[in-house]
Amino acid sequence: MTIAFGIGLKTYDNITYNNTLKTIKTNIMKKNMGSTDRFIRLFIAVALLTTFYTDTVTGTLGYIMAAVAGVLILTTFISFCPLYSLLGINTCKMRK
Repeated sequence: MTIAFGIGLKTYDNITYNNTLKTIKTNIMKKNMGSTDRFIRLFIAVALLTTFYTDTVTGTLGYIMAAVAGVLILTTFISFCPLYSLLGINTCKMRK
């Protein structure tokens, strides 16, 4: 398999390419949120969205709160928090 990188060409065999994909999948998006953490995030996101949609908070602050709620919902569904990854936090229970 040949992959173009800018000017030069680099050739990878199938095994190296597949191992690279496995490494990326396991190291970048590894679950680091437990079920309690996900529930709390979802609860906070619903509270933020409720204050926004009921016009309790309006303007720029309202839009910021809605964006934060969106990020919380996204991280809840994928069970991965990039900030946790940077800080080395893992609330996900390990399976045996």
